[in-house]
Amino acid sequence: MFTGLVREFGKVESLQGSNLCILAEHKPRIGDSIAVNGVCLTAIEVFNKGFVLELSEETQKHIALESYKDLVHIEPAMRLNDRLDGHIVQGHVDGIGVITKIVPHSVGTDFFIQADSKILALCVPKGSIAINGISLTINSLLDSTLRLTIIPHTMQTTLFGQYQIGTRVNIETDCLARMVRHFLTHNLDSKLSWEAIDRILGSY
Repeated sequence: MFTGLVREFGKVESLQGSNLCILAEHKPRIGDSIAVNGVCLTAIEVFNKGFVLELSEETQKHIALESYKDLVHIEPAMRLNDRLDGHIVQGHVDGIGVITKIVPHSVGTDFFIQADSKILALCVPKGSIAINGISLTINSLLDSTLRLTIIPHTMQTTLFGQYQIGTRVNIETDCLARMVRHFLTHNLDSKLSWEAIDRILGSY
């Protein structure tokens, strides 16, 4: 589990087959989970200046792979005693979005991200979403896009300041929304009630 708060930038040294080599200050242990641009990966090797992660073929097919060539967002897995400043992020990407419009304001910048209808169905205005591993709030939903407002601090401390129209990003919807939708669409025969859903979610 992660919180969607970027801890540092990593520098991709190489991606060869399933091995993603990253230079970073963070020193994990072998077997640790690390979110890289929002994707939960496992450390399989640690060396003086960084670490190597396993990036399976299946994962490579479903993420914005071109974003793993230079700087990337890094977040180690959260600890049980950590503050949950962002929201619960699993590092399980739902799909890829494309930035279609960027509108600067006096305070903040609006980013419009086009996404598949299956992703948008799991999005809620003022709800949480993770974009390339960053915990953000959905300002509004349009026909085929979602609108996010990125504050200056986030623009300066993440890679959002470098994103342009056409940039593809990894999207992870809120895990609670995914669970509720799954329960509602796969338990119709059992007539699962909202009380039962609340009880199930309360057990997590």
